[in-house]
Amino acid sequence: MSRNIILGLMVMVILFTGACKEKGNAKVDVAVDATEKWLAIVDQGKYAQSWEQAAEAFKNALTQEQWEQSMNAVRKPLGKLISRKVKTTNYATSLPGAPDGEYVVIQFETSFENKKSAVETVTPMLDKDGKWRVSGYYIK
Repeated sequence: MSRNIILGLMVMVILFTGACKEKGNAKVDVAVDATEKWLAIVDQGKYAQSWEQAAEAFKNALTQEQWEQSMNAVRKPLGKLISRKVKTTNYATSLPGAPDGEYVVIQFETSFENKKSAVETVTPMLDKDGKWRVSGYYIK
């Protein structure tokens, strides 16, 4: 159920934030870098570690066990990462269903061993300690 809430939030985020690119924005660049480091952990199958390094809002939305089950069901079957490229970035201070804050909705064009064409949507947020951490993840 929590997974459905996160997935629904991600769809709403995409619909309400548009599809503009914001290259060169320092906050966006730092958020993308943090997200790519987090995705590298997911790519290694270290789902528990990725949950630990996610935003507080993410960890409050679902347990580590729920996250691991979701990733084992959805991400693991896709196989190894072949390529990943930033497609769009959208900076926002307000997202539907989320507290006001600083967010970047990032879409990646991604290719996996068992799914040649995918879009990953990842939403890092600026956490209370001033670090960008992932608050949402969705693969289509």
